[in-house]
Amino acid sequence: MQAQKTGSLPLMEHFYTLQGEGRYTGHASYFIRLGGCDVGCVWCDVKESWDAFRHPMVNVQHIVGLVLESGATIAVVTGGEPMMHNLDELTSMLKQAGIRTHVETSGAHPISGSWDWVCLSPKKFKAPLDEMVAAANELKTVVYNKSDFAWAEQYASKVSRDCLLYLQPEWSKAAEMNPLIIDYIKLHPKWILSLQTHKFLDIP
Repeated sequence: MQAQKTGSLPLMEHFYTLQGEGRYTGHASYFIRLGGCDVGCVWCDVKESWDAFRHPMVNVQHIVGLVLESGATIAVVTGGEPMMHNLDELTSMLKQAGIRTHVETSGAHPISGSWDWVCLSPKKFKAPLDEMVAAANELKTVVYNKSDFAWAEQYASKVSRDCLLYLQPEWSKAAEMNPLIIDYIKLHPKWILSLQTHKFLDIP
């Protein structure tokens, strides 16, 4: 786990926007992007998040204050890989303030924090832990090539029965993968299409 000052987290960026992907697409959400990631996806669009030490350590109480000032009712903790950090204090303070806590994680590190919604987006580069697979409310699999469908099914068989199943084209391969995903979902209707709508809308 990434070393951190007591009560502080490496904050790469934060912003109030509309959720762009998955179950909460279109919902107003405050995003808290933490620095640090050891998964290293080749197609990652926030590679600047990988090195936690490039980002300032910010007091957790200050982070919560930013969320409250925005008027948001949902806080999404993302990265990087947020589970590299202990998120118990952050989520406890958010929930005490009446804010829903959501996390987007590869599942490669042990879970910390108290969550209302766990979006698991497993990566081939570092497999998710069993405890994270079990905790997932939403499985969001990025489709980069044809082999990713079989790989997605491996995790669909491991998550809980109530977990929502999403297939999402990798942005740079969308033109190629979208028709394949549509056909696949029609044959396997347990899956749902997820698109990066925030990129279409040109919002964070």
